[in-house]
Amino acid sequence: MKKALLAVALAATGLVAVQAPASAAVHPGDRVTRAGAASPAVTRAALDPALVAGRGASVDFAEQEAEKAATNGAVIGPDRTAYTLPAEASGRSAVKLTPGQYVEFTLPSAANAITVRYSIPDAPNGGGITAPLDVTVNGRDRATMTLTSQYAWLYNQYPFSNDPNAGLLHPDWWITECSCVPSATTPAPAITTPFRPSHFYDEQRLLLGHTYRAGDKVRLTVPSGSKAAWTVVDLLDSQLVGPPKVNVLAADVLAFGADPLGGRDSADAFDKAIAFAKRAHLKVYVPPGTYQVNRHIIVDRVTIEGAGNWYTIIKGRQVDLPTPAPDGSVHTGVGFYGKDASAGGSTDVHLSGFAIEGDVRERVDTDQVNGVGGAMSDSTVDGLYIHHTKVGLWFDGPMKNTRITNNVVADQIADGLNFHTGVTGSVVSNNVIRNTGDDALAMWSEKTADAGNTFDHNTIQTPVLANGIAIYGGTDNTVSGNLVADPIREGSAIHAGTRFGAEPFTGTLAIKDNTTVRAGTFELNWKIGLGAIWLYALEKSMDANVQVTGDNFLDNTYNAIMLVSDFGVKDLYSITNVHFKDIKVDGTGTSVVSARVKGSASFENVDARNVGAVGVNNCGSFNFPPTGSEFSVQDLGGNDGGGTTGPWLAAWELPNTITCDDRPPVVAPPAPSPW
Repeated sequence: MKKALLAVALAATGLVAVQAPASAAVHPGDRVTRAGAASPAVTRAALDPALVAGRGASVDFAEQEAEKAATNGAVIGPDRTAYTLPAEASGRSAVKLTPGQYVEFTLPSAANAITVRYSIPDAPNGGGITAPLDVTVNGRDRATMTLTSQYAWLYNQYPFSNDPNAGLLHPDWWITECSCVPSATTPAPAITTPFRPSHFYDEQRLLLGHTYRAGDKVRLTVPSGSKAAWTVVDLLDSQLVGPPKVNVLAADVLAFGADPLGGRDSADAFDKAIAFAKRAHLKVYVPPGTYQVNRHIIVDRVTIEGAGNWYTIIKGRQVDLPTPAPDGSVHTGVGFYGKDASAGGSTDVHLSGFAIEGDVRERVDTDQVNGVGGAMSDSTVDGLYIHHTKVGLWFDGPMKNTRITNNVVADQIADGLNFHTGVTGSVVSNNVIRNTGDDALAMWSEKTADAGNTFDHNTIQTPVLANGIAIYGGTDNTVSGNLVADPIREGSAIHAGTRFGAEPFTGTLAIKDNTTVRAGTFELNWKIGLGAIWLYALEKSMDANVQVTGDNFLDNTYNAIMLVSDFGVKDLYSITNVHFKDIKVDGTGTSVVSARVKGSASFENVDARNVGAVGVNNCGSFNFPPTGSEFSVQDLGGNDGGGTTGPWLAAWELPNTITCDDRPPVVAPPAPSPW
């Protein structure tokens, strides 16, 4: 009876299982050899794992890039040009399949589950389509995934449109493509539609229903009848998922009327289970199943555990509100929220072991349609899978002492996580964040400083807009041990800036032992290349102690390091007290350091190679006084290596030689290699 109930609950998760014959079972001691079996190429952020050892999240899945697998389709890329399919792919390449074509991966280790990152076309008038993708293992054991583009494909200017045929959202805004303000241009320039398409990719998970062995072959085939003209496969993650977790000593939501088949809304049942658990001093348990929840679940002093995020899925529709909420929201949807900070916030909240599947398809900045939100002090969020919400986790403080660990946040319309306003003493560690529509991880010290927080050993891939990690003001915060790959446009891998009304930087900002790859993007508004790390004085000077230590900047599209002020405030604000030490730079399209601000920075034991332009592109604040640049470079020794123009830090550049080339030519660097 228990097995039957579990089977019903698992079916409710919507994770279609491949049915395997008993002969395919894995037995202890089995050895499998196959003639001609391809050696699987396992990567981390599309890199050899040896290049990023000790950096990023420790994960239980193996990443394989489609362009390194067997296929009869076409490899697209590499290309880093915004608004293209290759640019948004992991590693800037993918495989494009037409109906009848396949890509085949060789499992590197035992697995019973896969995640496929893909893109299919939008509908001609927007809104997305669905299309099948057949999955076979060793030529049999067929299942069909139903792919969708309903949560992808945004267009136009911020905050974007779902309509590929729309005209300009903001006719008075600067348009980089024509270097004009359309309303001030006669005749007004025409734009080609779709205008600025982006956010092409999505991902889908599949339980295979059986454990397969290393060397077995997973083939993804676009069936001949697919209505998708093409299907792009970017990567496949394979993993061995353990059995569902059971807790018989908890308040089970099924006992309070929750529907594990998702046929009716279970929000009230969750509320009842939470209220009972608090009275009885119990945890809340959510067994395997798919639970429909179409509003916020308010949590305070409660622990909610699922059976594991592959088994317990809490899924909701986005709901139109009849009138805007006091916070400006015009929609609601699934999410677990602490009480608002103005009401005292929540404490002692612990969420673990389930998936949150949202239904957010457009960006409405006033909407609270995030996976986790509100204020939660002395709390934990662990082992969630958060998908298709606006922001995975958006916390509005003041709040303190919260730990966000071991989560996967994917395919968001905006940020992955944001500590907003007075979040203190909190840690974000060992999370994977992929395909966000804004900063993947952010601390935003609006009104009240975020202080004493740490972003540590997270893996961030392909933020479509803005930055991998962004710190906007604050006191004594740390960014350490992270792996950040493939920011697409208008941002960097790691960014610190006096922007968005943030409180000033004070104390020490420590940026240490991180690795970035294929960063240093093209800033479309300024029409210049950024740095993998980007310090920006926009609204005030930056004079706090910024320590950048032990970081590796690999395969930088433009610069490794950029310090800049906006041109309109270049004589008002400066960047000082910045120290770079024990840094490795492997490959720059342009410079190691680009300085476009007044101020200074020191460099010690910064080793660089494959540098495409002058090592220090020193423009200062563009006044070009005869005394030299307004930005000074302090050489503390041990700065070695260089590239096409010689040593990256040459004596003639010190301390403030003007070496300004506003838009130097780009020399594509070779792929990173062991140092």
